[in-house]
Amino acid sequence: MPLTSREKPAVSTLALIVLTLVALAFVSVPGALAYLAYRHPSARGPMTVAIATVAAMATIVVPIVLR
Repeated sequence: MPLTSREKPAVSTLALIVLTLVALAFVSVPGALAYLAYRHPSARGPMTVAIATVAAMATIVVPIVLR
């Protein structure tokens, strides 16, 4: 069934929701690891852990986005 001019495709809404969840993960995962490293000082620096996590996540996400 073809879309009429009044209907909007659900793909853009789904893409926006997925993008929001990815952004939330990029904020919450390093934050949680920084908090854990702060609570356990032997884990070296909380910011080092958070930055390393962002770098690791970026190495996975960037090739997928650029594909």
